[in-house]
Amino acid sequence: MKRVEKFLKQETCPDCRGSRLSEAVRGPKLRGIPLDEACRMTLSELTDWVAAVPDSLPEEMRPMARSICESFRMTAKRLVDLGLGYLTLDRASSTLSTGERQRMQLARAVRNRTTGVLYVLDEPSIGLHPANIIGLTGVMHDLVADGNSVILVDHDTQILGESDWLIEMGPEAGSRGGQVIAAGTLSDIMQNPACQIGPFLSGKAKIERKRAEGDVFSDGRIHLSTGAIHTVKPLEADIPKGRLTVVTGVSGSGKTTLILESLMPGLEAAIQGKTLPEHVLSVEAEGIRQVKLIDATPIGINVRSTAATYANVHDELRKLFARTPDAKAHGYKASDFSYNTGSLRCPTCDGTGVINLDVQFLPEVDIPCPDCGGSRYSREAGQVMLRSKRGGAFSLPQLMDMDVNTALEACAEQKLVSQRLQVLRDLGLGYLTLGEETPSLSGGEAQRLKLASEMGRAQDDSVFIFDEPTIGLHPLDVRTLLRVFQTLIDSGATVIVIEHDFDIIRSADYIIDMGPGGGEAGGRIVATGTPEDVRCIAESITGRFI
Repeated sequence: MKRVEKFLKQETCPDCRGSRLSEAVRGPKLRGIPLDEACRMTLSELTDWVAAVPDSLPEEMRPMARSICESFRMTAKRLVDLGLGYLTLDRASSTLSTGERQRMQLARAVRNRTTGVLYVLDEPSIGLHPANIIGLTGVMHDLVADGNSVILVDHDTQILGESDWLIEMGPEAGSRGGQVIAAGTLSDIMQNPACQIGPFLSGKAKIERKRAEGDVFSDGRIHLSTGAIHTVKPLEADIPKGRLTVVTGVSGSGKTTLILESLMPGLEAAIQGKTLPEHVLSVEAEGIRQVKLIDATPIGINVRSTAATYANVHDELRKLFARTPDAKAHGYKASDFSYNTGSLRCPTCDGTGVINLDVQFLPEVDIPCPDCGGSRYSREAGQVMLRSKRGGAFSLPQLMDMDVNTALEACAEQKLVSQRLQVLRDLGLGYLTLGEETPSLSGGEAQRLKLASEMGRAQDDSVFIFDEPTIGLHPLDVRTLLRVFQTLIDSGATVIVIEHDFDIIRSADYIIDMGPGGGEAGGRIVATGTPEDVRCIAESITGRFI
């Protein structure tokens, strides 16, 4: 019973102490280190340790040991090149991020020396520092050299520049895209005037932001002092208020720990007058009253949540339709136009737009509602029309099926609705339909939609923290993102971005570079200052790429 209780409480096993190894296996030592201790080493440490193993053995065992150790080192080298040198052998696979798991699979594919296989990779550059992308492209070339084919879906120009053949979709997003606008070699793409990515590959197009001039700390500073936590050493960090600060470093260098596990909870505790986290020694942030994390986590799980409801557009539209002559003639109120509880929602799907089919012995299947066609509304709702002075007329179901760009034109005479739709367009979300379910949005789309309610407000007392906001973004979208950052800064906000994208890094007012490596080889602030300052610091790996 005690063993069951301990299992349910997820306590560390008292016999193996979490190593998963029996005492018989843990006993023998190699170079003075038992197996369980070796499994707790990082790959980088273990690679150096294994290199010295053959010479520590008797002469007759060395040839075999060298062969075994060389095989290990070749496998480990790929993982280190892919930026995974900070992982330990006993790290549970369930704790790996999607990017880490994808890189592990790539390294295994190279080790297995497959041939005739088609590898399809979706955004493999996510979360990778440019130094790690060099290792990633090396893996791609090895797979091709072995007779495999590799298809990448990516936006990173460092990876695209290594491709043999490019296919560009567009010209825009959503309903205005979906076409192959260019295909060919790098040279073909760079010379094709129809290409959107070509100018960025050739260097003709630049992503630039006018950076702050003079003393970046002229508006004040946020000071953070921490003790050691995980692989991050004790730190002292200053962040300028009212500026764009970018936190950089290779994978595993401590960026997330510094910002999301130290600065953010420290600021929240200080603002609320609560006790600081144990490892946070002090936080000084005069004038800061709120801290907001804008990350890529999905917006809710409810299919009733749409882009229009989240951006506070749907409520205004319901009020507008309730004031129309058609609605008044039937006695409809604004509440009737709600697809959550209103009388005009589709009775078949209850306003969800989908029907769930329970197929015996198979997973459940969602299909568009056969009665409303996915519009969420009953036929009666389609008979209530909002008419413009220009002669146009449309129903609420029709409007919810429009993308933001089209709806903005249709609602040009409705001031409040137009303002809110314009914010979505300014955030680069003009291609989303108003009825788009928020749980289906990509991480980058979710991040920008979360900002919709923040735009146009005074933000002098606010800190905005963005966790890798360029994930999945085309260089043109990165330009839009920088304009969003500038809008927040112009409103007085302090913007802190954890990022690997060098267009964002070069546009920073201030850089905090963690490292120099990952895991135990990182966890320090190796460089701070403007991009020009960081470029001159030899220890900074980031500085070599700026």
